Amino acid sequence: MVIVSGRTFGILSPFVGGDYYGAIIAGVNAAAVAGGDRVMAIQTLNPGSHSADRSGIPDFRRPVAWAHLSGLIVLPGAVSLEYAREARKTGMPVVFVGQDATDVDCGTVLADNRSGVRDAVSHLVGHGHTRIAFAGHLTHFDLRERREGYLAGLREHGLPPFLEFETGDNHESGGEVVADALIRAGMPATAIVVGTDRNAVGLVRRLQAAGYEVPRDIAVVGFDDIADAGFMTPPLSTVRQPVERAGAEAYAMVSDQAEGLRLVPATFVVRDSCGCPPTGLPVSEALNRSLFTQVQYLQHTLNIQYELGIELLGTHEHEPRGLEWLGRTPAIGGCLALWPSAPAGPDPVLEVVGEFRAAGATPGEIGRMIPVSEFPPTSLNELTDGPAGDIVFVVPIRNAARDWGALAAVGRIQTTTPPGREMMNQSGALLAAALDYAAMMDELHDKEEGLRNAALHDHLTGLPNRVLLADRLERAGRRAAGRPGYRFAILLLDLDGFKAVNDSLGHAAGDQLLVQVAGRLTQLLRESDTVARLGGDEFVVLLDGLSVPGWHRIVRDKITSAVTEPFDIDGHRVSVGLSIGVAVSDGPSADPDHLLREADAAMYRAKRLGDS
Repeated sequence: MVIVSGRTFGILSPFVGGDYYGAIIAGVNAAAVAGGDRVMAIQTLNPGSHSADRSGIPDFRRPVAWAHLSGLIVLPGAVSLEYAREARKTGMPVVFVGQDATDVDCGTVLADNRSGVRDAVSHLVGHGHTRIAFAGHLTHFDLRERREGYLAGLREHGLPPFLEFETGDNHESGGEVVADALIRAGMPATAIVVGTDRNAVGLVRRLQAAGYEVPRDIAVVGFDDIADAGFMTPPLSTVRQPVERAGAEAYAMVSDQAEGLRLVPATFVVRDSCGCPPTGLPVSEALNRSLFTQVQYLQHTLNIQYELGIELLGTHEHEPRGLEWLGRTPAIGGCLALWPSAPAGPDPVLEVVGEFRAAGATPGEIGRMIPVSEFPPTSLNELTDGPAGDIVFVVPIRNAARDWGALAAVGRIQTTTPPGREMMNQSGALLAAALDYAAMMDELHDKEEGLRNAALHDHLTGLPNRVLLADRLERAGRRAAGRPGYRFAILLLDLDGFKAVNDSLGHAAGDQLLVQVAGRLTQLLRESDTVARLGGDEFVVLLDGLSVPGWHRIVRDKITSAVTEPFDIDGHRVSVGLSIGVAVSDGPSADPDHLLREADAAMYRAKRLGDS
């Protein structure tokens, strides 16, 4: 039985899975399990990023989970050295893999890139090659080390450097660029050492598509010994990088709070692409069963990713924040926390908005405000099963448009997919897109409501305008036609003396007066009634249902009393008069337009009487 000590070590990685990063994470986890500890893998790149090479060092600064961690292991290209310095200030040990960080008081684990490549060059020279090229993406420290091994190998045999190519990335596309350059130059090299196996795969495929043969026209050596290397045509000679052992060494250093540099050996693996006699494919029942299991796993992964796409981007059956969609994945638990406002300060606060447990009941964290240094909640650790490869993963939920927060999930370490194709990266990218879509729809709805409101309301007073008034008058007319005994009244109001206010105090004061008049009218009326502004200083009141005889006269008198009370406009005491015309429906044949004209005529009669 494995006893967990309670220590948790964080692994910072551009991606938290794949045949490179995932393999290192698996190596760290295996060593941590043996030591009675656990690990948490934290992705530093935005989910959905194309590749770590093209993205560069992520702008990742937040102290995710620092309150829970006993140390940090940093994989190549995950964070800047400044991030490590800040972590060291808290007393946390930090160990880098694939990058020399000894000058910032951090431990360093490196593959012995130089000796492995030097052995590969010597092997090629043994085949009679003297025009040996090198290709690699020299942005990365370990690729520069491999180049130094290439140069050292040439020096050992008295050969000058030949051709060197910058691939631009560590993937197949970089190798294709180099193949095109070689073809354009007339294939001057007879052999080439390529910085990564994926570069080499792209190189070989592009050369073969152009009619060249490997190793007859050019011998090729890669680096990494990925799963594809032994099964391509021809099988790829390569330098095997012991990523699992590098992970184990990193755990040992961070666990012991050790500093300095540790090298793990890299071994040259001979296959057909260097010019050695063909060895054929290894065939055994165990291998075939293993390959079949991998195919099934990849098919299962593809199905899951398809279902996630439908769930998060297509059907929208469930609110994505609720994390019900995690039930479609192998995850056994999850927690989503979003920024309640724009994150600020060194340790901004997240709000837990979603939880998931495959086993059923969730721990009730929703609504909890939690500093990013304490995310994810420790309740997720209880679900981990390190010996089975189940650990906590954290991925930021953000893209170029918006930073939403972070997603944590408990699941299996994925080591067979290419980097960035693992479930957490896919889930994070789809979730960010789903949240963006929901926010966009909410914004469109708000804009639609705003436009509708602007089309139906007066921009100054906020009262219904002519369009909305006409609709409500029409409804009142229909009610009168369909309900015996129903009556309604229309009151047309015109302010007396409004022009004098405009002329003496200015139009801004006149606008304030209109707003205050609208406020007094609104306070007097029932919710079922309508007060609208026709324009200028004219208002209309629709009394919807006259249940009390003479009610329209009572309202008219109240309006007159309220509006003729003095107003305070920017410290000026302002008074206006009021002329009101009233028209009341009479039976089912009441025509709102006719009644509005009657009220208008009555209002002008009242105005003339007031002038006389």
